[in-house]
Amino acid sequence: MKKIGLLTLFGLLFLQTNTLWSQEEKDSITFLEEVILLQSYVDDLAIGITPSDELSIADLEQYSPLDFAGGLNQITGLYTLSGALNTNRITIRGVGARTPFGTDKLRLYFNGIPVTNGAGVSTIEAFDFENMGRIEVVKGPKGSSLGSNLGGAIVLNTRPPEVGRTLLKNVFTLGSFDLVKNNLAFRHSTPKYHLNVSYNHLRTDGFRQNNQFERDGLLVNGGVKTGEKGKLGFLVNYIDYQAGIPSTLNATNFRENPRQAAANWLSARGYEDNQYTLVGTSYTHSFTSRWESQLSIFYTYLDHYEPRPFNILDEYTQGFGFRSVTTGQVGKTELHFGAELYRDEYNWQTYANLFRDNEGNGSLQGRQLSDNREFRSQLNLFGVWRVPLASNFQMQLGVSLNDTRFDFRDLFNSGEDNTSAERAFDPILLPSLGLEYQLTHGSLYGNISRGFSNPGLEEALTPDGALNPEIEQEKGVNYELAYRGRLFDKRLAVSVAVYQMNINDLLVAERFSEDQFIGQNAGSSRHQGVELDLRYRIVLGGGWLMVPHLGYTYNRHRFETFIDEEQDFSGNALAGVPVHRVNSGLLLAYQNNWSLAINHQYVDEMPLNDGNTLFSESFQVMGLTSRYSTELSARLNLGMHFGVNNLFNVNYAQSVLVNAVGFGGNAPRFFYPGNGRNFFGGFKLTYDL
Repeated sequence: MKKIGLLTLFGLLFLQTNTLWSQEEKDSITFLEEVILLQSYVDDLAIGITPSDELSIADLEQYSPLDFAGGLNQITGLYTLSGALNTNRITIRGVGARTPFGTDKLRLYFNGIPVTNGAGVSTIEAFDFENMGRIEVVKGPKGSSLGSNLGGAIVLNTRPPEVGRTLLKNVFTLGSFDLVKNNLAFRHSTPKYHLNVSYNHLRTDGFRQNNQFERDGLLVNGGVKTGEKGKLGFLVNYIDYQAGIPSTLNATNFRENPRQAAANWLSARGYEDNQYTLVGTSYTHSFTSRWESQLSIFYTYLDHYEPRPFNILDEYTQGFGFRSVTTGQVGKTELHFGAELYRDEYNWQTYANLFRDNEGNGSLQGRQLSDNREFRSQLNLFGVWRVPLASNFQMQLGVSLNDTRFDFRDLFNSGEDNTSAERAFDPILLPSLGLEYQLTHGSLYGNISRGFSNPGLEEALTPDGALNPEIEQEKGVNYELAYRGRLFDKRLAVSVAVYQMNINDLLVAERFSEDQFIGQNAGSSRHQGVELDLRYRIVLGGGWLMVPHLGYTYNRHRFETFIDEEQDFSGNALAGVPVHRVNSGLLLAYQNNWSLAINHQYVDEMPLNDGNTLFSESFQVMGLTSRYSTELSARLNLGMHFGVNNLFNVNYAQSVLVNAVGFGGNAPRFFYPGNGRNFFGGFKLTYDL
């Protein structure tokens, strides 16, 4: 293990947390006009008695408008590996680190609507983070009404209405690699209704070959009161993007020329083309001052086309469902119960890719190779009961029941070659117990909770394309102790958590060709860790404010038992998880007009394979963002922003592909290079109508 470098030691001087600074204190830095009282679309009882971690608008604006990975990585215990704007994998406490591509084993919500598909995959890149007002992260399965997934849940909330205000706002950004980004928003809010319409456009050539990205998006959301006790809400989110895929590099190419694309992906000019639509509506009714119920129904559609060197994938997924939640009080106790249903239909076909015969013009669709359809459904029933045991001591009991079903149909083959099959997993009961003890300057928390993870599509199928009848869900128990408090006249915010998660029936996706995997329950793992967040607020006088901050994550995640094809990996560290990770920085602000944020990230080396024979190199990167705002008139406000990412132009792996295999005598390709030094800058105009 390499020692933490001088920059990290410098970073340790700065103290960080992302959740403990109260909203009132954040409002004292009003140079960020959007730092207003935020509301969550998910009830506090859904999050659990052990509090969630949060990112506000102020936290997100310390990073580039493109660097949502850097923003999310402020949260200890969460690590976003970003191979490109369209290639992201979010892991929480090591859960999901061994997934080959994408984010799974956690649940993603957008304004209270579940947007994780029936296979458990969450697509964070389907949302523009400039539209976000708050991001909440529940680490581990303690959120009973948020699915009880082993990885936890991420809740995205749009910017809330500002009653009595109507405005137009445009944020425009230019940057390196021919970056152009624009977000135009109209907001109108009265005591009876509100409306938000936002259009965003993004284009960049990217750092690497075949790395171009172009996206257009439209977000419409709002609500209207229906009498004194009812409220109707609606939401439409549409994203259309096309992105080149440079793919991974082997160690030599990564070291010598990180800007190149993998040769086969460059020859095929591989890319993905996505159109994603989410439509939802909700109705909230207050029966009394103590009882409220909300029903949300939603529909999602994804059309995805992806030419790859080994074949062309053409797929679409349409899903629908509902979420019903009732919250109320009985005496001094609080209740929260409901149901969530998500069902989708996944259709996919593959075709031969004739790019080698296309005279250097990239991918060319050939004969059809497969035609498949899968129906997937998940039903979650949940209940939470919170009861005070004393004036400073309370308990929360939660339980959820999950029922998952897959129905796979092979539409291409017939007779004995047909591999259609159904699979209904046994319903799984997932209890949770939380305790909170309030101290003079903070609170102590404890939690014991059971969670699960469904197999992904690749894990659920055999090499022949049939549903694997022997595959089981991962199951685990999480134990957690935490403290959160405010010391030294509330200037220092402190958060520390210690946890252990024991996972059985560990799902392992074994790769045996470029696009084929097989899943198996190969053993068990133990996830142990410590998460420390500190933030210190220093009022310098004369309108100056300084906030040093630090977040430190320690991971000890190991296989307890893991035997794969007669190889015994028991006791080895989980691949794709760094032991140490540090996020630190300094925020400096003057009056209501100017701010400078300096951010630093250190990521320790991590195993690249289950045998722990290969490791990535540790790295540290720094960036800075400066913002300035001024009133041009009583109605018009001008803001300007400028920043630098990867200040010292470090060659580092922003993501890795664990257990990569070299095919055709080629070296295995483990590394997604991070962007070299790059700049961005732009302006924001806000006009009050």
